[in-house]
Amino acid sequence: MDRKNHSKVARGGEPAQFLLPRLVAVVGHYGSGKTTVAVNMAMRYARAGERVAVVDFDIVNPYFRTADSRDMLESAGVHCVVPPLANTNVDVPALPAEIYSLFAGSGGAARFDRVIFDVGGDDGAVALSAYRAHFYREPHALLYVVSMYRPLTATPEAAAELLGEIEARSGLRATHVVNNSSLGAETTAGHVISSLDYAQRVCELCGLPLLSTAVMEDVASSLDTRAYFVMKNYTKRYF
Repeated sequence: MDRKNHSKVARGGEPAQFLLPRLVAVVGHYGSGKTTVAVNMAMRYARAGERVAVVDFDIVNPYFRTADSRDMLESAGVHCVVPPLANTNVDVPALPAEIYSLFAGSGGAARFDRVIFDVGGDDGAVALSAYRAHFYREPHALLYVVSMYRPLTATPEAAAELLGEIEARSGLRATHVVNNSSLGAETTAGHVISSLDYAQRVCELCGLPLLSTAVMEDVASSLDTRAYFVMKNYTKRYF
């Protein structure tokens, strides 16, 4: 597939990084910040008046997942679809049947303006493959979240190799890169700026455009925010 042939769906007045189709899947290595990106996107679309659904597709990692933000998301009007036993002491790799109803062929387009899948790691990519035919029936985006501060994606070459593995396991092709290079609470504007060349090289190796560089709002105050996707800390921290 030619990566450039993915459909673009724009809504008037949206920032460039939000000119995406109705279906958005967020993938990346463990610790890359996929959940933070997915939750912030959901909140942004909801605040813009869209009917938004978020699917917690992390069937492996019980520590950082969309389900943790369920109360906050639902209070903002975001519909959450989570594994049936998420955040219990019997977490198992199971996904709800409701996921099928989110796709256009099952009436999902009439219910939701935006559906965001928070996909956890390689195993999540394997699970995502069960829905690839549904994705290919309508325009979609697959966002690859990368961080130069994670050991297994510290170089652009390693990040590009990992994307190849995710694409092979999911049966889907990435459409954009999101640079979320962060050191958590220790992140400074300098760390973010230092990651820009890394992100550009990842894009070159993967043959993809950079959708945005994400930055938490406390760091964004030291940057020209017009060039960044500014995020709030909606997800829980463990350190």
